[in-house]
Amino acid sequence: MSGNGNGLTKERVLEELKKIKYPGFSRDIVSFGVVKEVTVQNSVVVVNMSVITNDDTTGPQIEKDVRAALKAMPGVKDVKLSMNVQQANAARNIKSQGTGERAKYLENVSNKIAITSGKGGVGKSTVALNLAIAIAKQGKKVGLLDSDVYGPNLPMMAGVNAKPEVKDEKLVPFDVHHIKLMSLGFLLPEDTPLIWRGPLVAKAVEQLLRDVAWGDLDYFIIDMPPGTGDVQLSIAQLLDLSGAVIVTTPQDVALADAVKGVVMYQKVNVPVIGIIENMSNFVCPHCGRRTDIFGHGGGEKESKRLGVPFLGEIPLDVEIRIGGDTGRPIVEVNPDSPIAGVFFKLADRIIHSGVKEKTAGTPHVHV
Repeated sequence: MSGNGNGLTKERVLEELKKIKYPGFSRDIVSFGVVKEVTVQNSVVVVNMSVITNDDTTGPQIEKDVRAALKAMPGVKDVKLSMNVQQANAARNIKSQGTGERAKYLENVSNKIAITSGKGGVGKSTVALNLAIAIAKQGKKVGLLDSDVYGPNLPMMAGVNAKPEVKDEKLVPFDVHHIKLMSLGFLLPEDTPLIWRGPLVAKAVEQLLRDVAWGDLDYFIIDMPPGTGDVQLSIAQLLDLSGAVIVTTPQDVALADAVKGVVMYQKVNVPVIGIIENMSNFVCPHCGRRTDIFGHGGGEKESKRLGVPFLGEIPLDVEIRIGGDTGRPIVEVNPDSPIAGVFFKLADRIIHSGVKEKTAGTPHVHV
């Protein structure tokens, strides 16, 4: 243990720093990767920190909180802080290569896109799978990671019920529906609930990034768990994400959570590619009458209010549900159908979309 005779040690300082939350989040600055180095000598504590943000208040707030916490520690005579604030390039084009500290894994992947939602039950995994296949059918090499560790549904939706092979100490992703697919669901016993605390979950996700032979990809699609918790923050730290797509339904409760998702990604400097409104409407196959079961237009309204693109609407359709239940995604088994065409149009908008300044002048498109 490093320190001096009065019991003041580096380890004690780190424990104190773990009590300080990153501004706007419940996660502490140590696990967030802000603290780079701590030294203790002659009752003087020296802390070197670095943060990537476009928020001018984040660095000073962290520095203020750290200084106050450390000065209150018994035995501390002086505190010396060094804060390196890097401005994130929030105007990155979606096709840009990952750079910087966060580009730790998947360096051979051009575009890393998170498909996420503020709450569960909005059809995020269905959207992620069909979008991944639609992008692949446009001649792109695509990988899809199911990082929803508490509810890994993609194995069933993709029709895969097997264990992955191991080659050269790497898990081999399944080659199915023109995409490479990996999920923790392939590794867990069937019908076994995952009862893990946050750090274990984050570690499992890191292993799926590190220990899977993803190879060279044009697009790496990540089916995120719902919410704004440890997995989202861990992936934002480990990968230089090209952007995030937020999936919501028109109802107010889903939209409220979608807003939280948008704000979270903006805080960690991940560009929001846009919002997709799923289950937007239902057209009766017998009479042709349209019914807005969950309301309508909320996704586009919130997109305008938040200043992010609205990518389009996906209607309720029984063929989408059947495809998910049977492992036969609609984009794969019936690519010429109108509902598959919706996913192809959304995929096309994602492929050709820039971020922020390039999409600001792009008209909203209903698909």
